[in-house]
Amino acid sequence: MNAIRYDFRSDTVTRPSAGMRAAMASAEVGDDVFGDDPTVNLLEQRMAAMLGKDAAIFVPSGTQSNLLALMSHCGRGDEFIAGQDAHLYCHEAGGAAVLGSIQPQPIAHQADGTMDLGDIEKAIKPDDNHYARTRVIALENTFGGKVLPVDYMARVAEIARRRSLGLHLDGARAFNACVALGTDIKTFTAPFDTVSICLSKGLGAPVGSVLVGRQDLIALARRHRKMLGGGMRQAGILAAAGLYALDHNIARLAEDHRRARRLAEGLAAFPALKVVMPHTNIVFVDVEERLGERFTDFLQGRGVGMLGYGRQRWVTHLDVDDDMVEGALAEVAAFFRAG
Repeated sequence: MNAIRYDFRSDTVTRPSAGMRAAMASAEVGDDVFGDDPTVNLLEQRMAAMLGKDAAIFVPSGTQSNLLALMSHCGRGDEFIAGQDAHLYCHEAGGAAVLGSIQPQPIAHQADGTMDLGDIEKAIKPDDNHYARTRVIALENTFGGKVLPVDYMARVAEIARRRSLGLHLDGARAFNACVALGTDIKTFTAPFDTVSICLSKGLGAPVGSVLVGRQDLIALARRHRKMLGGGMRQAGILAAAGLYALDHNIARLAEDHRRARRLAEGLAAFPALKVVMPHTNIVFVDVEERLGERFTDFLQGRGVGMLGYGRQRWVTHLDVDDDMVEGALAEVAAFFRAG
């Protein structure tokens, strides 16, 4: 593929801004495994306060953050419930099963990205030696860029409380959801025992996620982080990027959403493309089968990066400006002009 000029592959491709790099360079550091890195401690305390939770732990990745949550809720032979297409079920290399000996119970998604409440109820196992013990329900919001309703999350939380289960949120893009809804992160995450927040997607940090939640669960997560090799030493250099992101890159997510809408509307102008209008910063595009791989290959040859062929995923982020959106749309138009 030629050099990428218009990079819509993911919001993970962002590069630290000059201001973020300066914050990282000047960060006060210590040894976080000993608990004495002041910048990591500040990030954890701030995230816990923002979400109204007891505690938080800074980790290298969202994959590890989700795994730590599941391992803290579940023991060997226990089970978690999640969506059939949930990231922590489909796209995290089976870590819960391989490393945590935790059994997944996937549930089919509805068209809006939710799981049917009745399906969740039916999937919860009885207290019987024949079955894995259901311990936690995991939701993801945003899910494929869709914002799941707050009242839906509350209804799932009611099931979890009534059945004495934990409730985890894969909130990798939770701030996108909050900006789209016009609500605050504390209200949004209130029902959950644990929440995973990614700093290295739309918020623009180069590395890191934070797991936030109940004190007992985060204490277990800290032990498991060490076991999994996630303990870092002078990690304040990375935590400083997260603090900068919280200060500067939350409100501006609305710009990513606006550009995603413009991108979607521009793509929808071509009859061969079926576009799902975005809630946030992710646009899915179904390409007519007759075009095969030709459309994607053409765009990649012109320096437009996205993921997929028959179904494409385009993601806006802080390194995509209005000119890049228009430039990418111009390349799409060039393809259809060429026939």
